[in-house]
Amino acid sequence: MNKIVLIILAIFLPPVAVFLNNGAGKDLLINILLCFLFVIPGMVHALWLVLK
Repeated sequence: MNKIVLIILAIFLPPVAVFLNNGAGKDLLINILLCFLFVIPGMVHALWLVLK
């Protein structure tokens, strides 16, 4: 998938970006938990995974 689209998704819908980049797994679960705690850590985690 296009990297720019994944970056935009990581900002607005972090779990969706992680799912499209890595599939369903531990990274997705970690991101969902981070988004439930607070949106910013989930966004940073998603951006880190997309740009890695």
